[in-house]
Amino acid sequence: MKLPNEDLKKLLGTIRKDSRVVVSPQLGFDAGVHRLDNGRYLVVSTDPCIGVPEEWFGWFLINYVASDNALFGAKTEFCTINLLGSPSTPSAVFHRTMEQACDAANELGAAVVTGHTGTYSGVSTLVGVCTGYGYVYKERLKTPGDAKPDDNIICVKPIGLETAVNFALTHRELAEKFFGTKQTRKLVKRVTMQSCVKEALLLAEIDGVHAMHDATEGGLTAALNEMAEASNVGFSVEWEKLLFTEEIRDLRAFYRLSDEEVLSMSSTGTFLVAVSPEDKDIVETVLRQNNIESRFIGSFTEDMKRILVKSRKELTFPVGADDPYMKIVSGKL
Repeated sequence: MKLPNEDLKKLLGTIRKDSRVVVSPQLGFDAGVHRLDNGRYLVVSTDPCIGVPEEWFGWFLINYVASDNALFGAKTEFCTINLLGSPSTPSAVFHRTMEQACDAANELGAAVVTGHTGTYSGVSTLVGVCTGYGYVYKERLKTPGDAKPDDNIICVKPIGLETAVNFALTHRELAEKFFGTKQTRKLVKRVTMQSCVKEALLLAEIDGVHAMHDATEGGLTAALNEMAEASNVGFSVEWEKLLFTEEIRDLRAFYRLSDEEVLSMSSTGTFLVAVSPEDKDIVETVLRQNNIESRFIGSFTEDMKRILVKSRKELTFPVGADDPYMKIVSGKL
């Protein structure tokens, strides 16, 4: 889990400002940007990987950072890989994980340039850290802070999909009781939807796409609030337009999740797009032609209010995220 915002602000306050840095570290930004040459910027993101299914560890390690870069409009060209384990970690685990990571990097056209692998007594489980680098021209850079009043909000892929898929991966028998054997098998095959590289790079080419942001930890709640805060805008979204899968509805009923918990459900691979009204149809056409699920859910506003419309009633959108991911994925009933 990320540190509370107040603690993060204190950490960020220690960083020296530098004129070469275009996008410095800040809350809600999953990548940073610095000037390079000839009008190009270098987008850099870094992420840990821990507690994911072993058979997908290397894939997640690469795709976490490649997704972050893509949401800023940059294709990841280079990456570094660090793998840390306990002294009892078999060398075969490192080898298998590195093969997965290299396969994932090759699929994205990224080159592995350096890294570090080792065992340490203070580490109890496999930990990976990847840093990815990608180029973008100034006019194609997207950040979560570039949303504008009247921009439409499009949600790409269902809310909570990550939670449902990882639940099926880690608790197969329990998932089959909830969803049935056939549907659980389908869920497991959707693991690669937790990458948004393809979708984000497609949309980054559209002029009217002003900002994109993923809905990982804290789900839609965190993503919308962070975009609004960074862009100095408000928003209004409609509950009835939100995109949920049937599995999320089943999990909600079983775990008795509140509206706030459903909105905050960890949704890696799902992301929000702020697009001008004039280009909304273009975005929806591109997504439809590429068989990518999406839904228009509302708009950003000049009014700083953050509104959730449900059953035609205006409610205050949740300020803090109450993510039920760990409660669900732990498998505890």
